[in-house]
Amino acid sequence: MTATVREFDTIDISDMAFWARPPHERERVFAQLRRERPVSWQRPVFSPLMGEVNEAEAGYWAVVRNTDIVTVSRHAEVFSSATGGVTFEDMPSEILEMATSILTMDAPRHGKVRRLISSTFTPKRLALIQDQIANQARRIVDAIAPLGEVEFVSAVSARLPMWTISEMIGIPEENRDEVHEAANLMISWDDEEVTGGLDAPTAMLNGIATLHGVCQDVIEARRAKPADDLLTALTQAEVDGARLTDDEIRSFFVLLCVAGNDTTKQTTTHTLRALTEFPDQRRLLMEDFDGRIDGAVEEFVRWASPVMTFRRTALEPFELAGQRIEAGDKVVMFYSSGNRDEEAFDRPGTFDITRDNRRHVAFGGRGPHYCLGNHLAKTQLKLIFSELLTRLPDIRADGEPEYLTSTFINGIKSQRCVFTPER
Repeated sequence: MTATVREFDTIDISDMAFWARPPHERERVFAQLRRERPVSWQRPVFSPLMGEVNEAEAGYWAVVRNTDIVTVSRHAEVFSSATGGVTFEDMPSEILEMATSILTMDAPRHGKVRRLISSTFTPKRLALIQDQIANQARRIVDAIAPLGEVEFVSAVSARLPMWTISEMIGIPEENRDEVHEAANLMISWDDEEVTGGLDAPTAMLNGIATLHGVCQDVIEARRAKPADDLLTALTQAEVDGARLTDDEIRSFFVLLCVAGNDTTKQTTTHTLRALTEFPDQRRLLMEDFDGRIDGAVEEFVRWASPVMTFRRTALEPFELAGQRIEAGDKVVMFYSSGNRDEEAFDRPGTFDITRDNRRHVAFGGRGPHYCLGNHLAKTQLKLIFSELLTRLPDIRADGEPEYLTSTFINGIKSQRCVFTPER
């Protein structure tokens, strides 16, 4: 490996101080990198889960341009997800195995497990899930409609995805708060307000252990008495004689609770802010909601880019944007930068529900790891904003948000919103 003789880039995007900045400030730095050094060699990022970083060890290639993100995503035979994990920071191997499911698999295992999971999302099940989401969205707006103002994240954004996952999977009512808290612990393992002073590895492992325990109880209950829910379908799924193991089901459950929860949660909050900052786009949407909402949702996820980074590891040499990547090098894709790329989008800093969003990478770069839950996420966004904008037409973000410091999730911890109460 030649990493030790490379010089780290003068623009440092590994420092946590950079990730503590608001998104628009980080974007100015990414814009400079896209123009001047779209693939740059960066120093290692500190991982609270692994301890101190050895600066003498290899860093990583930062890939910030849309077209290069797509190239890395599509060449899964070169850029491995299973080798070293997919998170920006290093994580212990036991955490990767228990929490990341198909995210950290390569072919052929990735294809086998993905096909098994996909087989459970039948048209009948998708229709049932859509009905569940519509009911949940209505209940959420029922609860806030008389109030006139709420903290939007806790009252709206955080409720819908976890309700959806719990009902879809078949988590008993008495376990749903426990599941929600465990998922938050895994997402916010470096936030002392959430961890209560636990060190990062303990917080992460506690969250995983709780989710695994709840899931295993439901697995055993469904094997004894099947129900009309996704977990029953996962225990029964079979493709070409292959079935999912309990480990694979538990790991997928953790992935759903974490990735399926926070991504929709954050997109919902960022979208409310966008509709507030760009009132012309709100008016345009409401002029023909049914005709424009599908395209608008694609802009919601591009604008929010809730997942900002994913990592790969090169299995063989590869040239990308003029840089020679060696076997064993880490490569980090910055989706938030790719979705603001001036070469891929006209006026990317403007929220525009009519734009052509076929090139956005908010669900991945259209390779084999393209987000399996993209349909579910888009359905949630469509139905919650149908309820919000129809019943509370003047709802708007009020004041500045409190941002989450993270290299992974483009997170807003809190955001006040105001509206005329529904009578």
